[in-house]
Amino acid sequence: MISSERQEHAISSRLVSPSAVSVDPSKANDYNGFAEAYAAANETNLVNAYYERPAMLALAGDVTGRRILDAGCGSGSLFAALLDRGAIVSGFDASGRMLELARQRFGDGADLQVADLGSPLPYPDDAFDDVVASLVLHYLEDWGPALAELRRILKPGGRLIASVDHPFAVNLIHREVGREAECNYFDTINWTVEWTVGGHTALVSRWSRPLHAMVEAFTGAGFRITVISEPEPDPAAREMFPEAIAAEPRFLCFLFFVLQAD
Repeated sequence: MISSERQEHAISSRLVSPSAVSVDPSKANDYNGFAEAYAAANETNLVNAYYERPAMLALAGDVTGRRILDAGCGSGSLFAALLDRGAIVSGFDASGRMLELARQRFGDGADLQVADLGSPLPYPDDAFDDVVASLVLHYLEDWGPALAELRRILKPGGRLIASVDHPFAVNLIHREVGREAECNYFDTINWTVEWTVGGHTALVSRWSRPLHAMVEAFTGAGFRITVISEPEPDPAAREMFPEAIAAEPRFLCFLFFVLQAD
């Protein structure tokens, strides 16, 4: 049984037509407008707290003393978990309101900056042992500039640990509502959902690309793939969210990568 608190912090999602954002693209991905609601949901919901974040932390392994950049850190859920594990963490996000929430959590001394992934980043070359990019790359149509910057700021041999929407899952979402013509697995496509969370409704627009295109982007930027993962949720999820787990006994929401900078 899901508690009323978890129900309140759940994110419901509905696929919408591309025309919903074509008139005014600024209406999509406005995390400033629903930062508090999203941050609360991210802390406790099934997909983030019991699936994506545990998988990222498992792939990161022992991070004690490692200098880590949280790319697209949001309000700081993964940032906090890495700090707890002994890492030295910096973070950036495009949403100023998300960073305000992170600063409230970590204090003014935290290394948090407003920056856009895909633009030049405010860090020197070879500054980090690891970069974590949690559900952020899929907001970009072109991964090239972003990956080049992340490669630049990583030490030689450093790791990029990334999670993105699973392209098969995106294809399946379209098929389930009879809109498969809009989503050829082998194309790079823009797709949009309407999220409802904490009484707020927002449009979230992302890019899906096939696995081979992801691999080409990573290797073209100077990374060597060491792990591709399609994990199960945290075992605790079966007790916390039994109905959701029963409905989706095997998760294929996201793809996870560990990449090494050559």
